Amino acid sequence: MKVDSVSHITFVVNDIDRMTQFLCEGLGAKEIFDNKDIDIQAPREKFFVLGDTWLAAIVGNSPVDRTYQHVAFKVSSSDLRQFELRLRALGVDIKPPRPRVEGESESLYFYDFDNHLFELHTGTLNQRLQVYADQG
Repeated sequence: MKVDSVSHITFVVNDIDRMTQFLCEGLGAKEIFDNKDIDIQAPREKFFVLGDTWLAAIVGNSPVDRTYQHVAFKVSSSDLRQFELRLRALGVDIKPPRPRVEGESESLYFYDFDNHLFELHTGTLNQRLQVYADQG
């Protein structure tokens, strides 16, 4: 018995249209489902694909407090600045980078409009472990 992979990630949001803009225009996700025209007794919900990851947004009470709990997506170093420019144009709250060990790769941290923290990261787990091993 084993877990194969992450199935999907769900974000509870106040404004699903704004989250759609954030995911599609800011990160390049593709919207694949919207339940607005389905006659079911369920909250408004949309599904997206970002890379190979299924994301869901559902209308509800989004987090009140901001924390470091986050979702990180892998991007190339050459694309990181373009993502930052697109996200800034949407009015996304870009955070300063956290202190890092030299050689640990780059990250862009930002909050969406519902206090979810995201990271775009240019490295891999193996690269990070090697940097830490070289430090020790």
